[in-house]
Amino acid sequence: MSISKVIRERRSIKKDYKPDAVPESLVLELLNDAVYAPNHGLREPWRFLFIPTENKETFIERMLPVYAIEQQQTRRELFSAPAAYLIVIMKEDPRQKQWEEDFSATCAMIQNFQLLAWEKGLGVVWKTNPHNWDPKAHQVLGVAPGEKIVGFLHLGFFEEDSVPKPGPRTPAEKKFTRFE
Repeated sequence: MSISKVIRERRSIKKDYKPDAVPESLVLELLNDAVYAPNHGLREPWRFLFIPTENKETFIERMLPVYAIEQQQTRRELFSAPAAYLIVIMKEDPRQKQWEEDFSATCAMIQNFQLLAWEKGLGVVWKTNPHNWDPKAHQVLGVAPGEKIVGFLHLGFFEEDSVPKPGPRTPAEKKFTRFE
């Protein structure tokens, strides 16, 4: 499959995951390619927390108290949908330039992961929910001071007929100018 085809056909898979477990070996295989994202000075500012299918219920029980009682049932349902999770955590550099370079590199690495996963038939959606910034969630997940959750990646295999249709994209020509 060509790179342009994978880029154009990849979709965020947000629901209708199969119950199949996501093998840790597959996640590691994808990550070992994804980390070839450009990153200034090869700082590799990321680390990963994998919640495998078999540990998902424990994860859910520990995460629910982060939310108000009236939100917990909805959160339980949302947390239960994916087969597994990959949480991408970035070390925060106090220098603005380096922080932005590291954040950009981490985002590029996540996009690499999504494209590689798509090629293997693994659905991913990159989420930035309120718990990404919540100190209680950080404590549950072992996110240390000086670290940032860049994304919760929801993982699961999917049926081909459940893939969302592509949304419209603005042609680059409409957002393109040339310096004169």
